[in-house]
Amino acid sequence: MTRILVTGASGFVGRALVTELANAGHIVRAAMRQPADVFPRSVEAVAVSDLTRPVEWRPLLKGMETVVHLAGIAHAGPGIPDESYDRINRQATVELAHTAKAVGIRHLVFMSSIRAQSGPSSTTIQTEITLPQPTDAYGRSKLAAEEAVRTSGVPFTILRPVLIYGSNVKGNLARLMQIAQKPWPLPLGLCRNRRSLLSRQNLVEAIHVVLRSPAAQGETYVVSDPIPLTLAEIVAALRAGYGRAPGLLPIPPAFFAMAFRAVGRGEEWDRIGGSLVADPGKLLRAGWTPTVETRTGLAALAGIAAKTS
Repeated sequence: MTRILVTGASGFVGRALVTELANAGHIVRAAMRQPADVFPRSVEAVAVSDLTRPVEWRPLLKGMETVVHLAGIAHAGPGIPDESYDRINRQATVELAHTAKAVGIRHLVFMSSIRAQSGPSSTTIQTEITLPQPTDAYGRSKLAAEEAVRTSGVPFTILRPVLIYGSNVKGNLARLMQIAQKPWPLPLGLCRNRRSLLSRQNLVEAIHVVLRSPAAQGETYVVSDPIPLTLAEIVAALRAGYGRAPGLLPIPPAFFAMAFRAVGRGEEWDRIGGSLVADPGKLLRAGWTPTVETRTGLAALAGIAAKTS
């Protein structure tokens, strides 16, 4: 049993993680901007100020042994100033890591992103030894936060997840689900670009692995479901969850790329129509055994969405 502070506890990953840690018998303090009664009774929910301003971390860390730091801007998005990424993703992590070191925290798990080492698409399979080449302020802020954690002196593990899916997902995958739900055929049959995805449940299981493994301290891990899928396969899996046949027409994806770029949305197409494959072999060798297979997980996600819509 470990005393664990989880920041960003009300978020997409945080809520699932806190519940599972509590159910596993850990003593969990859940830090969020607006504490709500959404966790098991054993969880201590506490308020944390907006990370755009310095946070007094010492009271939040008091009595804790371990920290899982999820709080931050989770995705690249339009209209967010570079300074906000730097303040929230980097500087707040700097302050937390140094305070954690000062008070004797035994392990800090930092949730980074595959975007710390890659743009929205890449022709190179991403591993932990891939040269980091972030292409936007979000990725650069995550990479800088990683370096701050490494140099702070606190025992750490860094996780770089790819695009995460699960119930109530937002962003590009939510939009893709809306498209997949349509009853008519879709012109995506030739979209053979491969993309690695990550089940939220598999990510939670990865966090469990690094929390209980002393060998994980000082390490960085790429986290993804083991088998990447093509865009056509992703859509087919979602449509199966909606109870539909794939219905994918063989239209060359170059038409979509040209259309997206013609309206100034080329990067959006790269996030969907480009390839981004990650190899989680290092984490698998460390003992991670993901339980959700990607096609099954996507179909189940669409099935849940269909029942709740």
